[in-house]
Amino acid sequence: MPQIRPAVVRLADTVANELEKRILEGSLKPGDILPSERDLAVEMGVSRPSLREAIQKLVAKGMLSTQHGSGTSVTDRLEAHFVDPWQDMLKGHPLLHRDLLEFRQMLESQAAYLAAERALDVDIKRLDAHYAALDAAYLSNDMAVCIDKDVAFHQAIAEAAHNVLIGHLTASLMRVIHGHVSNNLDHLHAQPKRWDQLRAQHKAIWQAIRHHKPEAAASAARSHIEFVRQSMEDSAVQEERRSSALRRLGTAESA
Repeated sequence: MPQIRPAVVRLADTVANELEKRILEGSLKPGDILPSERDLAVEMGVSRPSLREAIQKLVAKGMLSTQHGSGTSVTDRLEAHFVDPWQDMLKGHPLLHRDLLEFRQMLESQAAYLAAERALDVDIKRLDAHYAALDAAYLSNDMAVCIDKDVAFHQAIAEAAHNVLIGHLTASLMRVIHGHVSNNLDHLHAQPKRWDQLRAQHKAIWQAIRHHKPEAAASAARSHIEFVRQSMEDSAVQEERRSSALRRLGTAESA
């Protein structure tokens, strides 16, 4: 009876798989530049030709991009196919905003639950740093910093959930709703009481996760997104009233 030889796994395939794994888990993010060929080959314990071949495999899959003089960077392929069409759809279909927030509530409450259940010490330390940066940003008047720290905090939670799809979907979702997050924070910042509520909500999520309380973390995340939904609706109503008042003013002045 003929013996069945095991399939030979080429070194370049193993290296490509390891790099792909780093991209999937978020260790390498869109826009990140890979270390130099020499340094990466030493780190991974492989020859430069094997590394070069592995990189070319991922370039062919659209996961990496190589440009002369700029090095090799991670593409946004895992996010772009989700982000681009939905950003366009949201512009023309306002009702999608409600559906988007419902989806965000499901995703982020589950992410918080899993993060509280699965987070390792290193995840908690990273989350602590992101929370501290976010809380400090709340005391400033720099909305651009607040937005960046808000997004980074929620992404850290998603990655602490140790679920690859949750991590990438959260990153994609944040890119889709970035403009809405910006408008909402501007609206809330003008209302000190509600701004303090927002700050307290993030603290509740953070504390529940770091104390490994899944149910409390999920509940805090759901309450937070419900608060965001309501404040965004209030903001939209206020903007419509403002536009209506300005139209009436324009009509009166032209009479």
